[in-house]
Amino acid sequence: MGTRYNEFSKEEENKASLLKRLYLYQKERFPVLGHGLLVASFSFSAIAYSRICRGAGGFVNLHTYLTGIFTTVTLFLLVRIFDEFKDRKEDALYRKHLPVPRGLVSLKELLVLGIILVVLQVAVNLYFFPKMLLIYGVVIAYLSLMGVEFFVPAWLKKHPFWYVTSHMFIIPLIDIYASGLDWLLGGYPPPPGLAFFFAVSYLNGIVLEVGRKIRTPQGEATGVITYSSLLGPAKAVYLWISVLLLTLGISMAALHVAAYRTTPFLILTVMFLLCSLTGILFLKKRTQQLSKLLETLSAVWTLVMYLTLGGIPMLIQLISRIWTS
Repeated sequence: MGTRYNEFSKEEENKASLLKRLYLYQKERFPVLGHGLLVASFSFSAIAYSRICRGAGGFVNLHTYLTGIFTTVTLFLLVRIFDEFKDRKEDALYRKHLPVPRGLVSLKELLVLGIILVVLQVAVNLYFFPKMLLIYGVVIAYLSLMGVEFFVPAWLKKHPFWYVTSHMFIIPLIDIYASGLDWLLGGYPPPPGLAFFFAVSYLNGIVLEVGRKIRTPQGEATGVITYSSLLGPAKAVYLWISVLLLTLGISMAALHVAAYRTTPFLILTVMFLLCSLTGILFLKKRTQQLSKLLETLSAVWTLVMYLTLGGIPMLIQLISRIWTS
């Protein structure tokens, strides 16, 4: 687990202080500001959808929300750290430009960081809301299984479909934790509509995964598995569109359960058409720009989905309360 150096190493970075090196690491692999805002929206929407489904007015108190966000954001950071260990051999061979192979940070340093994060997560949840520790424990247990590839790493590597579908369960599990800040802490059973919300979370993870791995022939790299290389560009795009369509269908069920009106249905339908048309355009003009646009649209789709299901309706409700008070 020692530090390594290669042709991509920068001596001035590798010899910098630990804090600076960790700052550079997060900037490259887990931008705290960008990812933090995304996870904050993700958590806000999960809580909001739960409250809307069970007819609860208002939102959870700010203290609960901010404390919960600490856990959800750092859980996603732990996913990144686990990936560094899981992919270390492939990264050393094929992705030497990444922070660990080029020696910016060592796996030992990331291990210490991961342990500190877990200790802080347990301490925060134990002190503020011990009820959440059970769900938190399930998330950590599943993440640990992911870290050892469910004890069948060679088999999963040969079966990309099962690799992706098994790993994506971490997203709805974190979603369950986030929504539990409402129903579990409030002493209520989870609203039935949350099953659709969790299914959407799971499928959104697959949308992101497939969307970021559709590339032009020039964009393919040795040792990097992409769906365009596994299936061919056409099948990869059709797979992406199919998952988008399935996600759209389940999101419609989630909207129906929450008794939303027409506008959210239209927003998600327009987003689906925009993504699908971009995918078809990529098949006609296979450019790097369109490949990058597919990745960007996957992220935009996910954000719009969460905000439409929970975030925006809750914000409208809160603003209306303030306006009329």
